Amino acid sequence: MPYLLSIDGGTTSTKVALFDTDGRMLALALNEYQLLTPAVNQVELPGPTYWQAAVKGVREVLAKSGVKGRDVAAVGITTQGETFIPMDAQGRELRNAIVWLDGRAVEEAEDLKRACDLDAYFRRTGLPDINGVWAAAKIMWLRTHEPDVYRRAAKFPLLEDYFIFKLTGEYATEASVSMSAGFLDIIAYDWWDEMLAKVGIGRERLSRLCHSAEAVGRVSRRAADETGLSEQTVVVTGALDQTAGAVGAGNIAPGIITETTGTALAVIATTGRPVFDPKRRVLAAPHAARDEFILLPFAQTAGMTFKWFRDVFGEPEKARKDADAYDLLTKLAANVPPGSDGLLMLPHLTGSSCPVFNPAARGAFIGISLSHTRGHFVRAVLESVAFMLREIVELVLELGVPVERVRSM
Repeated sequence: MPYLLSIDGGTTSTKVALFDTDGRMLALALNEYQLLTPAVNQVELPGPTYWQAAVKGVREVLAKSGVKGRDVAAVGITTQGETFIPMDAQGRELRNAIVWLDGRAVEEAEDLKRACDLDAYFRRTGLPDINGVWAAAKIMWLRTHEPDVYRRAAKFPLLEDYFIFKLTGEYATEASVSMSAGFLDIIAYDWWDEMLAKVGIGRERLSRLCHSAEAVGRVSRRAADETGLSEQTVVVTGALDQTAGAVGAGNIAPGIITETTGTALAVIATTGRPVFDPKRRVLAAPHAARDEFILLPFAQTAGMTFKWFRDVFGEPEKARKDADAYDLLTKLAANVPPGSDGLLMLPHLTGSSCPVFNPAARGAFIGISLSHTRGHFVRAVLESVAFMLREIVELVLELGVPVERVRSM
């Protein structure tokens, strides 16, 4: 019996799941990692950390399920966007991955802005602004601050491409992830040479552009030895993690939106055609479903905000071995009335994205009084994410996109 395996490269963990061909999940493995912050506004992770988390996860799900690697017919990849890893001509990582949360390339983004017509840029890339999140600006940062890495980099793969390369030895990608680099023409479904010239790279330094769910190769002998998979296992492009989740939730036609409160808060609204907000507040992108498009409003720190609170203020809960720290903190919040007795939180710990893009925005607790307890602070954190979600749904409706059902994942 054939089986299907998925690798999901997330911001703080990589998950691997094994399914049968009826879509039943047989085993799941999750391996966490700690992001590095070598300087202010810099967020990194070694590329091999992602890969070893995936390798460990594959071996774990095979062991848990009892399925043999030779019986896994195909592997699909979903990942975060924006994160990329410069690779040399021999397929070696030249430096740590620059993670999507990284905000080092503000000056380079401003340089690109001055060189572009932002309205024209939006209608070619679907990106409402040029900012330091996109790989384009960070590649320019490398050119200035790490010229040896920039010069030696034969490829600048995003994380999906990196996993595909580690599995097959080939660089391949698809639009739902690669549009986050900042130089993909989403209407032509091709790399945008004019923007590449502004960034200072040619398309030969990018991955081969495919469609979602396209077979791009088979597992190499080296990857087979590492993972326990077979050299006959087919490797398939997947999608941006949020877009893949939308497909899984049946969000492939207008009228349904999906929201995911993970590290970030992301909403997918299927539009059927490109919808360009005249105020340039929300990202438009290709869907994983062929010939469909989406709106993708997001906030950078949602679950990450709760994780930050747990790590900094949740030591008593983390010390408990008989219960999950998040569950214990949530119980504290349950005893606090809606509105947290006037305590508000702004959850913009790494800047704000939608509907107002401001990389300089920072988080705050507002309205603190002597009567507030830790439970109030927990509830304010949770409510801040709910307020962001409402703001995003109202924006989608304003743009004329129907919202008949909201599916939370």
